[in-house]
Amino acid sequence: MTTPVPVQDPWPAPRAARPVDLTVSLPGSKSLTNRALVLAALADGPGTLRGALRSRDTLLMAAALDALGAEVDTSGDDWVVTPGPLHGGGAVDCGLAGTVMRFVPPVAALATGSTTFDGDPHMRVRPVGEVLTALRGLGVDLDDEGRGALPFTVHGAGRVRGGKVLLDASGSSQFVSALLLAAARFDEGVVVVHEGKPVPSLPHVDMTVAALRHHGVEVDDSDADRWEVRPGPVRAADHEIEPDLSNAAPFLALAAVSGGRVVVRGWPRATTQAGDVLREVLSLMGCEVGWVEEGLEVVGPERLVGVDLDLHDVGELTPAVAALCALAGSPSRLHGVAHIRAHETDRIAALATELSALGANVTEQPDGLAFVPAPLHGGVFRTYADHRMAHAGVILGAAVDGVLVEDVATTGKTFPDFAATWAGLLGAAPW
Repeated sequence: MTTPVPVQDPWPAPRAARPVDLTVSLPGSKSLTNRALVLAALADGPGTLRGALRSRDTLLMAAALDALGAEVDTSGDDWVVTPGPLHGGGAVDCGLAGTVMRFVPPVAALATGSTTFDGDPHMRVRPVGEVLTALRGLGVDLDDEGRGALPFTVHGAGRVRGGKVLLDASGSSQFVSALLLAAARFDEGVVVVHEGKPVPSLPHVDMTVAALRHHGVEVDDSDADRWEVRPGPVRAADHEIEPDLSNAAPFLALAAVSGGRVVVRGWPRATTQAGDVLREVLSLMGCEVGWVEEGLEVVGPERLVGVDLDLHDVGELTPAVAALCALAGSPSRLHGVAHIRAHETDRIAALATELSALGANVTEQPDGLAFVPAPLHGGVFRTYADHRMAHAGVILGAAVDGVLVEDVATTGKTFPDFAATWAGLLGAAPW
């Protein structure tokens, strides 16, 4: 677990003093934006991303691709990507963005020249070794001094042989997506075969496959744990970026914890986003969930009901759901998420520590958390530079007096101005 850096002035999370009645619009999906950026940079002509998310992660991706020769214009609401000859010779800052650390090295391998990768201190312990080993097996020359982690250098030769590669993607579905996104530009394409425990967050791989097909790339995913991308052009295409459904979690949770009503505008009826599972989760916890003209409506119950959930495929939702479980009137168990120990922080340990500090009766388990109802109280909720931890903190603060969220600004990773937006919805003073 990342050691928290104390913040002198933790943010007083506003309390929902009465049932809310809100309609909200959310920024675009980080996952969709960063996949669309990579494919647009590899395409055979310019492309536009409408509704792209402007956040630290997506701007880091845009800067990385720009450094490799694509012209990425982020000046307007719609982002325009003009592909160019790929070249190395620069440095890529991954920040805390796993998508940049994992998706960009295969692109750098297609460039001519060397590109160095590094990021925030915590990124040096996040796993990327499977991607680097796989790239070596596909003919890429790179140097990580045996660490299997940042920093590393990719020595691009202007082409990648490609072929078949075996890997263990049980640590992150991004290992698979990283190889698939650039594979159509490899001489032989790629066949990725997963060997190991089940791949977590598989909807994100489905999202990658759908994005590839949107660009005319041939993908065969008919067999479990096997993905084949055939070589060929990446057709230029525009993207309409959906609202980020994982970022919807704290807003829908406002309805759940206040017994109120929240509508999220533009919620897609069909999507590959993992956050769509929130509809089912909230329903199981006692909320009324349904469609209205503007989007998705959630109406909260008098008291939340505990749940027993396997969140293996939607691990990014664990912090928000854990906060709701800590507020529920019956026991809960969240499991199947051992892999989130290697996210921005060890999310299981961090949640157990911070929820316990506010009075929750929570037990840390190898692959999740178990809850017994207990009264909560105020206090500092540390975030460990993790935006999803901050989401958990503000959900608790909406239901419990005196919750102080440390480093709420970390939400800028995927939602700029989150704190001001949140405070405005609850009629509180901006940060």
